[in-house]
Amino acid sequence: MKVENRYAIDPVHAKSFDTEALRREFLIGNAFVEGEINLTYTHYDRMIVGGAVPGVFPLELAAIKETGTPGFLDRREAVIVNIGAAGTVKAKGAAYEMGPRDMLYVGRGDGPLVFSGKGARFYILSAPAHRDIPTRLVTIDQAKRVDLGAPETSNQRSIFQFVHPDVMESCQIVVGMTTLHKGSIWNTMPAHVHDRRMEAYLYFDLPDDARVFHMMGEPGETRHLVVKNEDAVLSPPWSIHSGAGTAAYTFIWAMAGDNVDYRDVEMVAMDALK
Repeated sequence: MKVENRYAIDPVHAKSFDTEALRREFLIGNAFVEGEINLTYTHYDRMIVGGAVPGVFPLELAAIKETGTPGFLDRREAVIVNIGAAGTVKAKGAAYEMGPRDMLYVGRGDGPLVFSGKGARFYILSAPAHRDIPTRLVTIDQAKRVDLGAPETSNQRSIFQFVHPDVMESCQIVVGMTTLHKGSIWNTMPAHVHDRRMEAYLYFDLPDDARVFHMMGEPGETRHLVVKNEDAVLSPPWSIHSGAGTAAYTFIWAMAGDNVDYRDVEMVAMDALK
């Protein structure tokens, strides 16, 4: 198992970053390697982001020293998303069969986690938890679907809310999935920020020769990262988070922070972006 640390960066410091520094601090690549669990422990609301690809043999996530607890989920909740073929996740010994794009919420104390299934690719998200909430599987069919955008604005998309107040409760983590329709490329534009919550994006379903230009930074001081399939981006609370791709794609958005109010955002007018 590999665990990397990422420390919080303030907006003044971020203004001085070149491309290499931006990628080093905010981009998470190579999380999905067969036979490995790769995690990034961030200092943005203590969110953990990573991947597990079991391949032929199961993989167990029982503990990491970065949490400072005997077990990984002793003081945490987690959301596992399957972005590959069908697979199984065991949480505290109970087995959950997960199809493509299903999400499993795992409550505090329900570790260890065991991942299995050839072809399955598990995206791991975790944040501190203050109470016990039952572990629950939410399939793609059970998620709340919201259709937005239009072909004329190149942003026709379907939003699937999984771990979300309209679907189920959680301590602080909120997770969903957005799929761009064919011919659409834009996500989360007009942009917004939410100073009370950090966010992480995972881009997938992207052709190998395609890229997404992920927009970040303060509204008046924007930057961008060029990301490929299965790259993730950390978005600090002070940063916009938007993107445009050279082809349609899907991304998973995950937030953690002071509240679980999906609407608690500050919209950014188009003429304020620079």
